[in-house]
Amino acid sequence: MRGASIACVFGLNLALLAAQTPASSNAQTASQTQTSDLGFTYTVPTDWQILTAASTLSGVKDQAQQNAASDEEKKGVSCVQVALTARHGDPASVLVIVQLPFDCFGQSMSAKDLPGFAQGASEGVKQSLDLSSPSNASYKLGSHSMWIQRSKGSPKGHPESAYTVETACTVLKKGAVCWMTMAASDDALKALESSPVELEGEKPTALVPETAFEKKPAL
Repeated sequence: MRGASIACVFGLNLALLAAQTPASSNAQTASQTQTSDLGFTYTVPTDWQILTAASTLSGVKDQAQQNAASDEEKKGVSCVQVALTARHGDPASVLVIVQLPFDCFGQSMSAKDLPGFAQGASEGVKQSLDLSSPSNASYKLGSHSMWIQRSKGSPKGHPESAYTVETACTVLKKGAVCWMTMAASDDALKALESSPVELEGEKPTALVPETAFEKKPAL
């Protein structure tokens, strides 16, 4: 599936950006509600600091270009964009939203490609994080399918730093997008999950519903 190689690049960038987010950075003056040209908005909790990610993105792309195994992956690296980087607290919880515009990449995906793509993106996080006890789930936000994985994790070489690591992805008409969280506390995770997202003009709703990981009854 052509989405598989895209996912590899996507997940690698998620992991590297999360790992390299600086302990201090200049806050943006923009609204806490961030709007993407791909057709989604997401409102960051008011007590989170929105960061400028330009300084880290260049290094991430350089490393990912070196690791790319094909011209398609290199193209994916060049097209990947950081829609948002935010942090909160000490030890810091981190949120990174990464998107891939299809018009740049020259290929598109549909909802049927989401499970394979999102699984690949989540696997890519392992480049910089040691993960354990993963749980996968899928749910709907309006007409949009979402795929999510939640794990316990810590940066490689630092097992003393315990986080909940969560990656949620969806496919829109104009591109693919993933929300990646390294949450240092349950409160930080809940704040991000309950914050509203609007997908392609549909009614705003919590990014992750409280029932997302509940087991669905067998049909």
